[in-house]
Amino acid sequence: MISICGDDALRELSSPGKSGSFFYLTNDDKYMIKTMKKSEVKVLLRMLPAYYKHVRNFEHTLVTKFFGLHCVKITGAIQKKVRFVIMGNLFCSHYGIHRRFDLKGSSQGRMTDKPLDQIDEHTTLKDLDLNFIFRLGGSWFQEFCRQVDKDCELLEQERIMDYSLLVGIHFNDRCKVNGNADNGGAEDSEQNKKLSAKLGIAMQSRVENVVRNPESESPLIGDPTGEFREVVLFFGIIDILQDYDISKKLEHAYKSQLYDPNSISAVDPKQYCKRFRDFIYRAFTEDVQ
Repeated sequence: MISICGDDALRELSSPGKSGSFFYLTNDDKYMIKTMKKSEVKVLLRMLPAYYKHVRNFEHTLVTKFFGLHCVKITGAIQKKVRFVIMGNLFCSHYGIHRRFDLKGSSQGRMTDKPLDQIDEHTTLKDLDLNFIFRLGGSWFQEFCRQVDKDCELLEQERIMDYSLLVGIHFNDRCKVNGNADNGGAEDSEQNKKLSAKLGIAMQSRVENVVRNPESESPLIGDPTGEFREVVLFFGIIDILQDYDISKKLEHAYKSQLYDPNSISAVDPKQYCKRFRDFIYRAFTEDVQ
């Protein structure tokens, strides 16, 4: 309550998507507030029993953590209902996020419209902008695969599609420790990092640079270069309140006439789930160093 209701508690963020929702971040960065459409509220209420059971059963679930759903009626000349949800902030950490990606596994329209010199740490990049392969340690990778499978099964059962894996990257080489730091303290700090890491939260890992080949059979994933960087990763599955309703079915029918049906985001939940997992398991691989 202090996070949300304290003095100077909220600051507005620009929306990275096309939903028209407003986003607010609490002053301590722990929670995010998002305004919602009535249709999204209905989806959340419908799937709430299954969602609650899933979150209880899987401690390390990657799906968005919801903490409250509210509706405020504004009185006056123009009466209006404002619906909003309180969520956990995926990037709540002392680590700065240097790059962020919104990954769906589709290719149509999945590239930022910003020129290269305007891309910064606040830019949300997309599938066709991805220039890394994420290398997870063996035990982390196995846990990651198990959890993605379980989370996607939930979303497919609830007829949800158009969700994304939001990934935040902190590059360790941008924040090197001062050369005269005490080695013992550095070792303790490294151990504390490992102990505090959870699946999708502050995970010490590596990324490998890739180069895109236009003639490749898999245009979403580039060719590995053998060049690695030490990173801290944050990731979670977001935008889990879009069901395959009539508007999405019409979008699929229309765009399928213009583009490759397999390249568009609006597809049946079963197909979406398979394509999403196939892509994620190519973008994230086991680190065998």
